[in-house]
Amino acid sequence: MKFSLSLITLLLTSLVASEGLSFSFGGQKPLGDGDSVPGDNPLSYCKAEHGDDILVLDHVNLTPNPPQAGKTLTIEAVGTLLEDIEKEAKVILQVKYGLIRLVNTEADLCQQVSNVDLECPIKKGKITITKDVELPKEIPPGTYTVFADAYTKDKRKIVCLEATVTFGGSSKLDL
Repeated sequence: MKFSLSLITLLLTSLVASEGLSFSFGGQKPLGDGDSVPGDNPLSYCKAEHGDDILVLDHVNLTPNPPQAGKTLTIEAVGTLLEDIEKEAKVILQVKYGLIRLVNTEADLCQQVSNVDLECPIKKGKITITKDVELPKEIPPGTYTVFADAYTKDKRKIVCLEATVTFGGSSKLDL
């Protein structure tokens, strides 16, 4: 279970590093009523105003979409940072497996972006992230919901994303 949590955390922080985060696969609904993130992905922005977000996503493509246990997931995210992201930026990360909360933490965003070969400060301008992630066959089947809210050290919004990901078939559980 720890490995699959690390995997989901990597996926989400990879996307946060390139702007917003939120998933909604197939017939599943995003956690909020946020707008979809452009591209071939199941992501949605958190239900909130995004006009002041520091990260503006052009697109996020996931291959395959939806992700599948035992397959390689390729993440390609392209966006624009409107200002530098300095050390002490944070991300609030929540992960649920069905109704069970697995992760509820505030993490150092700069430590997390090292998973996608970035380091702080991240300079403003166009940013492209491409990452291949080997998804293990042993991901427990079920529905995972994820919330990631990234902000600067002085509490300005970088991006906020939500996602619902189901592994091992469809689930009637709608969170």
